[in-house]
Amino acid sequence: MFGCLVAGRLVQTDAAQVASDKFVFDLPDYEHVNHVAVFMLGTVPFPAGSGGAVYFSVPDPKCGGPVWQLLGFITNEKPSAIFRISGLKAGEVGGAHPFGSSSSSVAQVGVSVEALDQLAQQTPESGSAAPTGDSFLHFSPLPVSVCSVRPSGAP
Repeated sequence: MFGCLVAGRLVQTDAAQVASDKFVFDLPDYEHVNHVAVFMLGTVPFPAGSGGAVYFSVPDPKCGGPVWQLLGFITNEKPSAIFRISGLKAGEVGGAHPFGSSSSSVAQVGVSVEALDQLAQQTPESGSAAPTGDSFLHFSPLPVSVCSVRPSGAP
């Protein structure tokens, strides 16, 4: 039903189903991951009026348990999303979540099937959204102009 992609790694399509409406992917070596893409495989749509809340879990160094943080969501109309996870730290935000415990050496990405009304009311962690096209404007602050060069003596 879902896929997960980290740059430089193989696509993961083997989400563990931990409840009838909850799926998790393991992210080993998560300390070196900047962004994660979560997408629908196109084989099974969400039920009408539902979507998937996407969560990220890192092991909490204080208690060893998972810290779940909302990244955003996917729906039948928006079947994929890219999330920045490099700035999310354990212990700063998030809390217990019904996905359960995660291993202490890997992070997890979870997808929870929820009503679209609930998804609209939830607020993702700040800094988890991937840059949009407009945010790349700061890389070229000066407009680029095209000049035509005429050979000397040409009209």
